[in-house]
Amino acid sequence: MVWRDAAGARFHIAPRFCDLPLAGLAMVAVDMPIGLPESGRRGCDMAARALLPPDRRASVFLDFRRKLLSFSDYAGAIAWAKADGKGFSKQAWNILPRIADIDSWITPARQARVRECHPELVFLRMNAFRPLPPKRTPAGQDLRRLLLRRRGFAGLDALARALPARRAALDDLYDAAALALAAERFAKGEGSCVGEGLRDARGLRMEIWY
Repeated sequence: MVWRDAAGARFHIAPRFCDLPLAGLAMVAVDMPIGLPESGRRGCDMAARALLPPDRRASVFLDFRRKLLSFSDYAGAIAWAKADGKGFSKQAWNILPRIADIDSWITPARQARVRECHPELVFLRMNAFRPLPPKRTPAGQDLRRLLLRRRGFAGLDALARALPARRAALDDLYDAAALALAAERFAKGEGSCVGEGLRDARGLRMEIWY
């Protein structure tokens, strides 16, 4: 994750959500589901997919449900998921611990400054809703870097040099940088979301901002 210091002069990298200096941040945008249904699909996921070009829709994972956080093995999770009507990918299973980390901390009140966001939607908005090349291609990375710089993201090259190669790829850094800029817009009262008004059983809003 990427955050800007209190002086507003520099951006920094935080490897994990728990490493963010949350008490000192005005707004946080996180690319993780916040608010989980007991069953079925989240409407915000389907709405986010509908906004994206066909070749980028799969970047919005589907079928996260609260019960899945209670399983310790994929076999048990996928058996329950299929019985509930929708399967569950191994890739999605691998990020469940991160979702559980946020879910154990988040509350409806904390959602006022910690919002679910999706980098593909943020970049699409930055590019005037024109489709971008895939993010792992040279053309896709060049355009994303250009868009970030145009919006005042200073020190991007320095952050890239400091990025631990074993923990994240360059496209992950660009995604996190886009969310940092989006969070600054949200703090100013700007931005849009899909799924507005829908809540899970814990009262958490199921919405995606961009």
